[in-house]
Parts: sequence; C-alpha cells; structure tokens
Amino acid sequence: MSADRINLLRTKVFDKSKWMQLPRDVVIGHDVIEQIPAVCEDLALGDSVLIVSGGQTRDIAGKKVEALLAGSYDVATFAANDGDPLETIRKAEAAAAEAGFVIGVGGGRVIDTAKIASYNTDRHFISVPTAASHDGIASSRASVPTAEGNVSLAAEPPIAVVADTAVIASAPHRLLASGCADIIANYTAILDWELSHRLRGEPLSEYALTLSRMTAEILFKNADLIKPHSEESAWLVTKALVSSGVAMSIAGSSRPGSGGEHKFSHALEKLAPGKGLHGEKCGIGAIITMYLHGGDWEGIRDSLKKIGAPTTPAGIGVDDETAVAALLAARTIRPERFTILDMGLTEESARDLVKMLYRE
Repeated sequence: MSADRINLLRTKVFDKSKWMQLPRDVVIGHDVIEQIPAVCEDLALGDSVLIVSGGQTRDIAGKKVEALLAGSYDVATFAANDGDPLETIRKAEAAAAEAGFVIGVGGGRVIDTAKIASYNTDRHFISVPTAASHDGIASSRASVPTAEGNVSLAAEPPIAVVADTAVIASAPHRLLASGCADIIANYTAILDWELSHRLRGEPLSEYALTLSRMTAEILFKNADLIKPHSEESAWLVTKALVSSGVAMSIAGSSRPGSGGEHKFSHALEKLAPGKGLHGEKCGIGAIITMYLHGGDWEGIRDSLKKIGAPTTPAGIGVDDETAVAALLAARTIRPERFTILDMGLTEESARDLVKMLYRE
C-alpha cells in the first residue's frame, strides 16, 4: 500500500455520527397517571410546569395531573382549543417559555401542540395521551393543519410517556382503531422507504426499519385481540405506538411510519377536509399501496376490518372520485419523499384500483 493511501486512510473522518433522542421513562398501565409526580421527580426537570390540554381532555385527565403536581410544582395551564393551529402554537410557546418543562395531556392535536412548543422553547416534554389514535404520542415529528394542507414539523420527542390504559380504554373505540390503522400502515411505509433507497439512494436505517416492521406485525397478527374499551387492547396498541415513535426518532425522520399511504391521507384531507381520522385514512391508503408493492393487501384489509377500522373511502364518507383524485394528488404532497405513488400512476389505473380494492 502506498504512503499516500495510508495517509488518506489515517486522515479520513468518520461521518456517520447521529444524535438520537429517546424517552427515558415509559410507563404504561392501569392508573399509572398517579405515577406522574414520581416520573417528574425522577427526571428532575425543574420547579415549574406548563400543562397543555384540551377542553374535554382537561376534564378527563388534565385536572387530575394538575392536582397531582400542585403541591410540588408551580403549575400553569394552557388550553389548546379549536382555532388557528399556528396561532395556538405561538401562544403555547409563550406560555412554555415561562415554565421549566411541559406536559401534554390529550389527543393528537394537544400532544402535537405541546411537542412543538417544547421544541421551539428548548423545554423537555412529557406525553400523557388520553387516546391511542396515532403514533405522535412518542415521535419527534408533529403534523399541523394549514390552509395548504398538513405540514410535518420537527418537534420535541417526549422525555417520558405516561399512558394510563384506564383512560385510553375509556375513549371512543374509533380512536383506538385509528391508532391501529396508523401502525399497520407502517408495513407500506417501510416498503416505500426501501424503494426510495434502491431507486434514489435515500439513506436507510435498518434498525429503525426493523423496529417499525415488528411494530406493525404485532397489531397485524393480533388484530383479533383489539376490542372496544379493553385495557389489554389499549396496552397493546399504546406499546406499538410508542415503538413506532421510537423508530422515527432513531431514523431522524418520519420515514419508518410515513410513506405513500400518508401522502394519500394528506391529499384526502385537502380534498375532503374533516372526513375521517388520520389513522383511518392511512389504513385505507395502505390497502392500495400494498397492492402496488405486490404485497398482502387483503391481509391489511382483513386486519383493519377485525379491528373495526374503515377499509374503503365510503367508510369515512368519501366518494370514489375524490379517492381517485387523492391518489393522483399524492405525488404533490412532500414531493421530496419518494413512494410507490410517485411511479407514474395514471388516472385510468387509479380508477381501476379504487373500483377493485375498495369494494364493500
């Protein structure tokens, strides 16, 4: 080996360093909301806390968290109510800047608001979900609706997750089923990631991909166990949602859980606002994207049916023409994220797919 070659090897800098932020404490189970003071004490985050909740979720669990911490912390509250999401986030940031750390108690909108406010004010964030409707409860990304459609933003990953299965099981079953659909859709998200890796050279994390696939398999294979208002079901789904969020944190992006099925979901939200929950639309989209990948699309459909999630656009009040338009518009959503729906799907093919795969 030449001296020049030896010197080159000696001076080459290893450039694969990565900063991963993962939850330190994850507490899932019956009445674990009572353990929030112990979690906060263990993490030693400061003497003051901002508790972000919604109108309903404050009554469900927010007031309980306030009472549990009132004797040991300076507690402030913020209501993430309906309204302009960006304005709500700005107000939450102002409130978070006055606190030592932030706790989000609620569903997807509340958790995302708390995560973004925490990220933008450099505050630690504790996630206390009141429903298991999507994997944002433990991820480092947040989805914010805007006039142009949903925008994915960087957010503070939770330093702790406290998920009380009694609270989650009491939520409407539709929310739990939506969370299941969001996780099962990981199957097609990782196929899209692998496709982009092969065709576009996009970096791929085998660890994150494997964790995401394993998480989807847990719910796919145990769909029969997901029952309404069952704490065992809530426990199983919440564990899967946390694992999916961790996979995203490992990857440094939402790639392990967001592919063409999510682009379809976001396109539907623009074309038919308010129709269906996020996870429901992802599950419906995953049926078509799995078919296009040549995979077990019928298995996905059957698992969603067992869980109680919709399997057709009609199931969420969307007509076939709108579904076709969403499939074609998906390529315009986050165009930098290459998926099977960016491979040149024609209008005629989209119509045939909707007609064939979305039969009741």
